[in-house]
Amino acid sequence: MRVTVRRAGAIDAPRLAPLFDAYRRFYAQPSDLAGAEAFLRARLGAGESVVFIAEEGARALGFAQLYPTWTSVSLGPRWVLNDLFVAPEVRRGGVGRALIRACAAHCVASGAKGMALLTERTNDAARRLYESEGWELDEKYLRFTWKP
Repeated sequence: MRVTVRRAGAIDAPRLAPLFDAYRRFYAQPSDLAGAEAFLRARLGAGESVVFIAEEGARALGFAQLYPTWTSVSLGPRWVLNDLFVAPEVRRGGVGRALIRACAAHCVASGAKGMALLTERTNDAARRLYESEGWELDEKYLRFTWKP
């Protein structure tokens, strides 16, 4: 498989939407293809996120979405690798690794202090991939969330 990874633009939203919808379904959300496309188009169009798309020819294989944030402790920008998804039929083929490496290159090129991500405790395959790419598991801090 010959995979290429490139930065996506708002024009890519229709091609990314089926993958984004499958990603959301993986996390037990109802399918909403139109909503997925609109969400991506809005984020990309406003420059609110950076999305990398992995392709083989005209076929979209996966994507990664980064959101910018800041780290007060390190006094600089940081990226959140919020979404990473690879089509099930091409997993274990290097697509996820290629996407992570594109994100890391973007992080370095943008002068960011680093990246952060969250994954489910049971997602062993993802954890192995992240650790093999130099990510470190944070066992020091607790994560809290709040929802209205």
